[in-house]
Amino acid sequence: MDTQQITAPLRAPASVSGGGTPSSGVIHVNVRHTAGFTVVGNHLSRHRGLSLVAIGLAVHIQSLPAGAKIGIKVLVGRFPDSETRIAAALRELEATGYLHRSRVRLPNGRIATRTVSYNQPGADVSTAAPHARPEPPPAAPVPAPAPPPRRTPAPAPQDVPTEAAPDPAPHGVPTGTSPDPAPQPAPVPVPAPTARRTPPAPLPQPRTPSPELLRTAAALLADLRRYAPQLVLSEHDIGALTPGVTAWLERDAHPDTIRHALTADLPVPLKHPARLLRHRITTLLPPPLPGAQDLAPAHRGVIVIPLQNCDRCDRAFRAREPGHCRDCRNDSARAA
Repeated sequence: MDTQQITAPLRAPASVSGGGTPSSGVIHVNVRHTAGFTVVGNHLSRHRGLSLVAIGLAVHIQSLPAGAKIGIKVLVGRFPDSETRIAAALRELEATGYLHRSRVRLPNGRIATRTVSYNQPGADVSTAAPHARPEPPPAAPVPAPAPPPRRTPAPAPQDVPTEAAPDPAPHGVPTGTSPDPAPQPAPVPVPAPTARRTPPAPLPQPRTPSPELLRTAAALLADLRRYAPQLVLSEHDIGALTPGVTAWLERDAHPDTIRHALTADLPVPLKHPARLLRHRITTLLPPPLPGAQDLAPAHRGVIVIPLQNCDRCDRAFRAREPGHCRDCRNDSARAA
């Protein structure tokens, strides 16, 4: 009975959330993190359209502090992957909305790449973490109210002899005290006149909208989120902005030109995508292309003298009627 059972496990296996130990597959041994960790959504860690290199690169970028360098050269020096694989992973993250890279001009005139990392693409920016939002400007200090004026106490009443009668006091005021002055009404602040807001310019409308142009404009607006994840529009916004983009297409604007005008240099954070697009569609509308008659030079009022060939030397000269050139006329005059 004192024989040791060497086949018994030294410790019980870790339990799983399902209530038992699985017979196969992964077994999680989780320890709660208290510092130095990053929260990553399952939509990224289990993404079916991203490669493992792109998922790992997204997790690494989300764990970095704000302002860290994540250029291809920096990432190649940090990981054993090649430039080709890291560049392809960055393009995957851009295509799925986890990254957005844009070219910006610094105050010193240099061009730099601005990279924005999204831990949940397509989410409302207003629900982001408080530390990710720009801090509001400090409120102006409110001046402290002036202390109320101190009231001088009234002198104590003197003893009145029994022979003399006290002076009659005003109605409602005790004898020997002075009546308080009547309270003055506080001044009512007059609100300053507010300037009237200029109504926004109306959205441009096409002259002869065709079903093909309307369909192309709606598809172009819905496709903007592939190039800028912030520009996620609802069906109502797409229907409201489609006539304006149709006016651009009607003026022979190329879809790439329209896409660049609507997605370049977006503000961060972007709170109202539909309002920004409406403003750009209205203010950046190009003029119609000029026709061939507009580009042709004007000949009004200019008399063009035709070319003639000299009857003697066959030289070309300008004259209203055929004849001889100037040299031949001079020779004939000298010979005569």
